Order: sequence, then C-alpha cells, then structure tokens
Amino acid sequence: MIQDRIKEKLLQAFEPLHLEVVNESYMHNVPAGSESHFKVVIVSEQFDGVRLLGRHRAVNAVLADELSNNVHALAMHTYTESEWQNLFDGAPSTPSCRGGSKLG
Repeated sequence: MIQDRIKEKLLQAFEPLHLEVVNESYMHNVPAGSESHFKVVIVSEQFDGVRLLGRHRAVNAVLADELSNNVHALAMHTYTESEWQNLFDGAPSTPSCRGGSKLG
C-alpha cells in the first residue's frame, strides 16, 4: 500500500515525534480504493530552525518516487515540537474537493 510506504519512509527519514498519514482520496473524484491524495502531519526535531519551504522540500525529497508515480496530491503540515504543542485543535482540516476536471 502506498500509504504504508509513505509512513515507513517518513518514520525512517525524520524520526517524528508525531506522524499521521491520511488517505484522503475518497474526498476526490477518483475510483473507490484509490491511493492518490494524502495528508501528512509530521512533527520532527529535524524541522527546528528550518523554514516551511525547506521542510516541504525535505518531505518531497523523501517521497520523490511516490510523488512522481502514484500520488497526485500531498497536503503537508510540518511542525517542530514547540509549534505542535502550541496548536489547540491539531492540523488544519482539508477543504472539500471542488471537482477538479469536472469544473471545466
């Protein structure tokens, strides 16, 4: 499963204090059982002193194979431990899909 591969790779690369890998494909116009849209919430000490763009680039680098082959969309929420502790409701919710190619 792609979701499991993503989780394994992120665990190995970042040794996160918290990790969520959520398959949000069901929220989009894709066949049932698809693994194409994911949300990642990751808290790692490796993000200390790293700007948001650098964090996202690091995650993209680790997941390069998945992003170039199977994964269509990846929402990333990357936090340091102190940032995570200051959140009251966790990571932001993903907005509903607007239909993509169905709009045009």
